[in-house]
Amino acid sequence: MEGWRGAWYVPCLASLETLQELCRKENLRCKSIGITNRSLKSYEVEYLCDYKVEEGTAYYLVKWKGWPESSNTWEPEDNLNCPLILQNFLSDKNEYLSRMREGKALKVRNHVKALQPAVADYIVKKAKQRIALQRWKEELNRKKNHKAMILVENTVDLEGPPLDFYYINEYKPAPGINVINGITTGCECTDCPAEKCCPKEAGFILAYNKRKKLKIQPGLPIYECNSFCRCGPDCPNRIVQKGTPYTLCIFRTNNGRGWGVKTLQKINTNSFVMEYVGEVITSEEAERRGQLYDNQGNTYLFDLDYDSDEFTVDAARYGNVSHFVNHSCDPNLQVFNVFIDNLDLRLPRIALFSTRTIKAGEELTFDYQMKGSIDLTSDSADGLSPSRKRIRTVCKCGAVCCRGYLN
Repeated sequence: MEGWRGAWYVPCLASLETLQELCRKENLRCKSIGITNRSLKSYEVEYLCDYKVEEGTAYYLVKWKGWPESSNTWEPEDNLNCPLILQNFLSDKNEYLSRMREGKALKVRNHVKALQPAVADYIVKKAKQRIALQRWKEELNRKKNHKAMILVENTVDLEGPPLDFYYINEYKPAPGINVINGITTGCECTDCPAEKCCPKEAGFILAYNKRKKLKIQPGLPIYECNSFCRCGPDCPNRIVQKGTPYTLCIFRTNNGRGWGVKTLQKINTNSFVMEYVGEVITSEEAERRGQLYDNQGNTYLFDLDYDSDEFTVDAARYGNVSHFVNHSCDPNLQVFNVFIDNLDLRLPRIALFSTRTIKAGEELTFDYQMKGSIDLTSDSADGLSPSRKRIRTVCKCGAVCCRGYLN
């Protein structure tokens, strides 16, 4: 085209396998995605779709990796060298049949000639879900900036990854909002904390003890050393900025609370667990979005009202693992305001610390109302509430002290 000086580049949202399927379907070669003359006719089992027995021989319907479903073929079991995929197939089949018997133990018969269509359909959906969740897990771990792993698990239903959620590691400010201003100097300490370390310069005490555990009461701010400080990365006053040190698992809850988060490692009392991040928007915009979220039952709006109520964090579309942390009226996490490279009191970072020892495998929760996190005698008793909801939402936390509603 005359006058053309460049090209638009748009990220491809299709998976590698989907692109390979399209190439093979159209008999195209594309070296960049691994489709060459040599690999065009290569076959690898992606998942198994169905089962039948003919003349005493067991056959499985195979979905080939990188091939369209129209290329699925029936293969004798003896030809298959994919023990884990076979195990998943049998497990999914037994799970479906057990659910059809209302959870009662089921004796699986090995002489079935063919599967019912409903069973095969469930097995295919489960296989596709397993692949989608694996890809999502890989994506989350590519995007995270901390060392600990993020796992994904769903043994409850066929729900796959959220369609409109984007993983971020830090605040995503709306146009006109600056979340990294306010810092021009740092402490001169070589061995923090010293007389003029960051917390003392701000008029507060150091938030952590020698074991790097929290020692301050809820409501008090945390001032960590910043990018201008002379101290190095091993400074005991650099905790939140390093990200979560624990391997966490996003899992599907079995009591209608959607996704949740559990720790796969023991977490000691007063330990930093994760940050709550999302879009930083004005309170006016939060009110507008809140009207929409009310009808959906969402609770992702978190008011930044440590000093004022000008801004809100919205983790509905953009967030990290904290997006999936559920509410509890008896939580094991507590919210604290943190200041590092931004000393603007209107824009604290939000950190979640453990309130007690949390066992490996236990779900992580925090109180969406955050009662007790600030001075309850003030006019803003709901101070750190992450929700501006107007429609009362029934609480399903199951705690003995459950208030009955999230708001």
